[in-house]
Amino acid sequence: MDKKIALITGAARGIGLATAKLMLEAGWAVAMVDRDGDELRAASKDLSGAKAFQFDISEPEQVAEMTAAVLASFGKINAVVNNAGVADFSPLEATSFDSWREIMATNLDGTFLVSQAAIPALKETRGAIVNIASISGLRASTLRVAYGTSKAAVIHLTKQQASELGEFGIRVNCVCPGPVKTKLAMAVHSQDIIDAYHDAIPLNRYGSEREIAEAILFLCSEKASYVTGQILAADGGFDATGVGLPALRR
Repeated sequence: MDKKIALITGAARGIGLATAKLMLEAGWAVAMVDRDGDELRAASKDLSGAKAFQFDISEPEQVAEMTAAVLASFGKINAVVNNAGVADFSPLEATSFDSWREIMATNLDGTFLVSQAAIPALKETRGAIVNIASISGLRASTLRVAYGTSKAAVIHLTKQQASELGEFGIRVNCVCPGPVKTKLAMAVHSQDIIDAYHDAIPLNRYGSEREIAEAILFLCSEKASYVTGQILAADGGFDATGVGLPALRR
């Protein structure tokens, strides 16, 4: 197969699905991985060049099966996008250890497991890994003790991977989305929250799933052939503002 192959986790919705669609447009073939089988099949059924793989990437045995299944179907892997993630926005005192472990198991363990399993295939293609962290991994916030910590760990994992895998021609980078206009965000963000985000973001708006996907595609592509170990905040300038009092910008 001449097409490059991307393995995207958490591909049934949101940023993962947007990335799958964009990579298909760019001429890639895509292995779409998600544990939500019904949603995954619905998302992938009309996407020519994509194939659905229902696996839970927090389970080592399933990751091994998933990697074997993708290679059996496509024969190679040129890029891995570790996008799958879960969150629980609870106060520190109310965060149960079970919730903590579930978030770490998917967001951190899953990213480690999928990357590790794909290394032999990526060595053959001198491919790329793009880990999806979050602005919450770069700057602390309330109600994100588990989520933010898991994403901060993914950021450092990216640097560890880049340092070790560079000699094999494997590039590893990380995208940290800021506030993104997803169906879920719009369902749970009140107008006060939306206004507060707009005030805190220099571009004065939420990002789109497509805009995050564009950053991911760039890092997977040969256009980023000399870029590795980098953390790209696709956040409208949110992280750059620091305290960023809106009144001081006017």
